[in-house]
Amino acid sequence: MGIKLAIAEDNSFLLRAIEEKISFFEDLQLKFTASNGEDFLRKLKKNSVVDLVLMDIEMPVKNGIETVRELSKAYPQIKVIMLTVFDDEENIYQSILAGANGYLLKEVDPKSLHQAILDTMEGGAAMTPSIAMKALKILRNPIVPEEKKEEINLTRREIEVLEQTAKGLTYQQIAENLFISPKTVRKHTENIYQKLQVHNKLEAVQKAVKNRIIEG
Repeated sequence: MGIKLAIAEDNSFLLRAIEEKISFFEDLQLKFTASNGEDFLRKLKKNSVVDLVLMDIEMPVKNGIETVRELSKAYPQIKVIMLTVFDDEENIYQSILAGANGYLLKEVDPKSLHQAILDTMEGGAAMTPSIAMKALKILRNPIVPEEKKEEINLTRREIEVLEQTAKGLTYQQIAENLFISPKTVRKHTENIYQKLQVHNKLEAVQKAVKNRIIEG
């Protein structure tokens, strides 16, 4: 029967090189090729009898990582090996997250590529040695996406009320210190809660300190 393959690669020269590598092995059968992720998913929909995909990363219209993300949801049974020139940690990390089963550099020789395909079909995770080292490094030091800083816009008066609140003062004491009424202090406090999305003084102060609105 053989292993049914599909290739997504936008560079025609590199595509021919990959096709030549797999042509040495009778147990590998190429079903179709595609020049970008969109083209690949369209062709796969018409011909989904594919066991494994060799996927480029940098492609126009839809890149390899986005394509694998969609592919792994719609066709979880299809294995994917990223075949790319990019060996940076971010691409490796994003590819694995997207659902890739293996990650090889395009310079891989035919015999190693064939073995990697066989290993992946048997449930292994084929990786070029240098990639495996970087994947191990990622596991030890995961890439944590930067937390998006919240946009909190407090007025000058609200910040003053919050600073007084952080000192543990009552509405009455804050009112006297700021020469406003306790009712106005209460109104400012309600606005602060709403803007910070908190429910009490402690939460308000903690969040304000965390976001460097006031000093802790």
